[in-house]
Amino acid sequence: MSAASPLVSTDWLAERLASPDLVVVDGSWYLPQMGRDAEAEYLEGHIPGAVRFDIDDVSDPASGLPHTLPAPHVFSSKMRKMGIGDGQRIVVYDGIGLFSAPRVWWMFKVMGAGEVFVLDGGIRKWKAEDRPLEDGRMTARPDRHFTARLNHMALADLNDVRNTIVNRSGQILDARPAGRFTGDEKEPREGMRSGHMPGARNLPFSELMNDDGTAKDADTIGQLLAAAGIDLNKPVTTTCGSGVTAAALTLALEIAGAKNLTLYDGSWSEWGGRDDTDVVTGPA
Repeated sequence: MSAASPLVSTDWLAERLASPDLVVVDGSWYLPQMGRDAEAEYLEGHIPGAVRFDIDDVSDPASGLPHTLPAPHVFSSKMRKMGIGDGQRIVVYDGIGLFSAPRVWWMFKVMGAGEVFVLDGGIRKWKAEDRPLEDGRMTARPDRHFTARLNHMALADLNDVRNTIVNRSGQILDARPAGRFTGDEKEPREGMRSGHMPGARNLPFSELMNDDGTAKDADTIGQLLAAAGIDLNKPVTTTCGSGVTAAALTLALEIAGAKNLTLYDGSWSEWGGRDDTDVVTGPA
């Protein structure tokens, strides 16, 4: 891993697990059809010292959309109660590898955290290497102050995406599976139209991972992005079904060296659920 990488290895984490300035975060979350319970899995066994971060809890319930970003003061309050504060190094993992952990990583980054990383391979790799686990709930950490400063430039809303499409001022990259992007498969949420935003490109987030849940190397990621029609020198807005796996694309774009990145938090839950947005079908 390079010094600039948003990823850290299991070896890196194991060597620093007892560091007082390090906090490990279990950011696991699953779709209902996956048949997995993130909370139960955390209680059954987690990386020692890891605190539980539930993206449905750390969200804005008034938005009407799933797990959208909360207001900065709400995020700050949630982190204080979790014992996560300024000046700490944060390592986030999930149970798949690169599924929900990048979303938590992005949330910390967009709220101003200085050093936040994703554990490459997640707890899958940690367990496969027979590393130590803890069960039960983590003993409460002392409250810490987290200064949340929202980076509005990293967050896209509905109007931002509309302007990107109309003005052709950037690229839109969709993390959903190809069948949902083309409209050949139904959306899992009721009331969603099938298809994609005009001009959007598609790179299913699953293509970013190796079989063991680790990220593919930077060169391969760059090739995948190029094959999807993405120019790393131009602005990119990532999107998906509900703003979770869009962050996996954001992480991949950062690994590849892209700089001008935004994430559409409402994603297809908003765009595909309205009747005043343009939807196209077929390949990009």
